[in-house]
Amino acid sequence: MQPKLSPLWESHLEQIRTFYNSHPAPPTWASGHYLQLLAHYYRLLIPENASILEIGCGAGELLALLPNRNITGLDLSEARIAKARERLPYGKFEVCAGEQFETPGEYDFIIISGTINYLGDIQLLLDRLRRVSKPETRLILSFYNTLWRPVIEIGRHLGLKHADPPSNWISKDDVINLLDLSNWQLVQEQARILVPLPCLGLETLINRLFSPFLQALCLTVFCVARPRCLDQAGDYTVSVVIPARNESGNIEAAVLRTPSMGRSTEIIFVEGHSTDNTWEEIQRIAKKYPERDIKTLRQSGAGKGNAVREGFACASGDILMILDADLTMPPEELPKFYQVLASRHAEFANGVRLVYPMESEAMRFLNMCANKFFSIAFTWLLGQPVKDTLCGTKVLFRKDYESIVGNRAYFGNFDPFGDFDLLFGASKLNLKIADVPIRYRNRTYGSTNIHRWKHGLLLLRMTIFAARKLKFI
Repeated sequence: MQPKLSPLWESHLEQIRTFYNSHPAPPTWASGHYLQLLAHYYRLLIPENASILEIGCGAGELLALLPNRNITGLDLSEARIAKARERLPYGKFEVCAGEQFETPGEYDFIIISGTINYLGDIQLLLDRLRRVSKPETRLILSFYNTLWRPVIEIGRHLGLKHADPPSNWISKDDVINLLDLSNWQLVQEQARILVPLPCLGLETLINRLFSPFLQALCLTVFCVARPRCLDQAGDYTVSVVIPARNESGNIEAAVLRTPSMGRSTEIIFVEGHSTDNTWEEIQRIAKKYPERDIKTLRQSGAGKGNAVREGFACASGDILMILDADLTMPPEELPKFYQVLASRHAEFANGVRLVYPMESEAMRFLNMCANKFFSIAFTWLLGQPVKDTLCGTKVLFRKDYESIVGNRAYFGNFDPFGDFDLLFGASKLNLKIADVPIRYRNRTYGSTNIHRWKHGLLLLRMTIFAARKLKFI
């Protein structure tokens, strides 16, 4: 039996149902063009093999423009659901108010596109959707920017937009607040579409080049959220991957100072063609501490990124961690990263060196400036705060890393450091990223393998390339 709503909301939903049953007219040419733009951005957010539930699916117009086949749609209008079943015979469609939906499902994505203003009780709907979601489910809401209300009203009077029932206008802040009240955690939000109508082909250029810089003026706001986990923290196995090149003086300290976490912790040294005795020291330490689960390998390629990828490939832990062998990020801080993931507070933990005071020689002034620049650039690129992109310690679930690997072709395998590869991949998968402040220390042995100007220019090129893939699309 469907849950009962208050008489006030029942009356409102009945008005919506009556309106859409009596307005079967197809979208106008302008609405159809806007729908094509919406579908473009949904395709960027949703993998084509994902399962989808759409609340307020209408006649399946948006779902028909997505490549996904495992689809479910809900709508109040019997007439529109009948058309959706005819248009998309492979989908599942149900006449139902979203507020009364309670069938558990394995939905990868839930879409609420443009219908949030017509819902009877938004908070009730969001709460119910969280209950039928799995931890990996992503909720995507798209809705009009309230700034555009006069323009849309004019378009409706001119016949450029189809008729709609009376509705409220929900602002972005309202949506974010309602998500929080219903125990959904915002992953990212961004605005798209400056020109929703055909304009001699210029609309595509304007939307791609200027929308990223004029977010407050864009027509459509997209919010991506994940269910907030309210259960007790899980218990996971951990793999700590330590790339090491010319770090023989730090190998034993890395083993002694790395805490045991979760059910078990393995340490994986990946030696990178050192000119000192780092490889011999790794072998000695592995034999000296047989009680620690230590794996050793020599990377086949060059660069930290290659070392991390080869270390992750042989890791067996549920949670994967990167620890730089220079130990400027104290290994004793790793349990903080573990707790972020084990408690499901986030799915990607990113180390941050720019919060606590540093020791005097830990980071040069120009390096600090570069880190500040990339922090601002990445926060804008990813749509969620990232204060320090270049801290070597990054932690994520192995299953999510495997998805990043499977999706790597989207950005290309061009990152010699591994940091950007993981951050870009996490953003593309809509993973929640959490910054974890650490106390950055001076190096006590050896010298840095980073070439400031050469690598700085390479990082800038990668940032510009990622902007083309994430923003100017």
